[in-house]
Amino acid sequence: MPVGDDVLVEEHLRQLAARLHGPRRLRADLLTEARHGLLDAVEAYRDGGLPGDEAARRAVAEFGTPAQLAPAYQAELAVAALRRLALWIVAFAGVAAIAGDLTWHGSSWSAGPPPPTGYLLLSRSVDVIWTAAFLFGAAALVLVAMTGRSSRPGFTVAAHAVGILLTGTAVLGAVAGVGLFGWSIALWDAALTWPPMIVGMLVAGAAHLWLGRAAHTWLLAARPMTTR
Repeated sequence: MPVGDDVLVEEHLRQLAARLHGPRRLRADLLTEARHGLLDAVEAYRDGGLPGDEAARRAVAEFGTPAQLAPAYQAELAVAALRRLALWIVAFAGVAAIAGDLTWHGSSWSAGPPPPTGYLLLSRSVDVIWTAAFLFGAAALVLVAMTGRSSRPGFTVAAHAVGILLTGTAVLGAVAGVGLFGWSIALWDAALTWPPMIVGMLVAGAAHLWLGRAAHTWLLAARPMTTR
């Protein structure tokens, strides 16, 4: 195919790509699929006798403008981003529920006087918040699956609402967790040298950064197209 044809197709795809936000791998796959479809259409028009430039223009025109195509592509990206976010939060909440107590098990201060009431309340709040995040994540996964099987807009609206709740709960859980770790260090100096506590802080910190990236990706993918 002549270079001129490629330029027209690639410019059309570039404009479409500029409107899309979401998981990079899926975004690249969607654009690759679109490229193959466009190039196949160009070849078909060329085989029908049209000159290369005209074949490319005809294929691009029939394919649709970026503004027309972007909403459908973006909806798929938003669903994928929410699925990934929900999976990560469900996994994190499940592991944290099992491993959280291990951070304190056998510590030198566990046999001492009980911590302040406020500390116990914060500790309990962290458990409740991440339990809620787990449930919201599970609900998001169910709604994502239903969205893929049905064209009813109600499922998409519900998935978006649950995604907002899921993201907010995860942020609240991260803030509460940081506060709990900080308070623990303030109460017990030995916490800074207790291996399970150190490992817990490193793992939790890395997990929260990963969750933050996943949440940011979903928030970008879920924004209304009119704001881009």
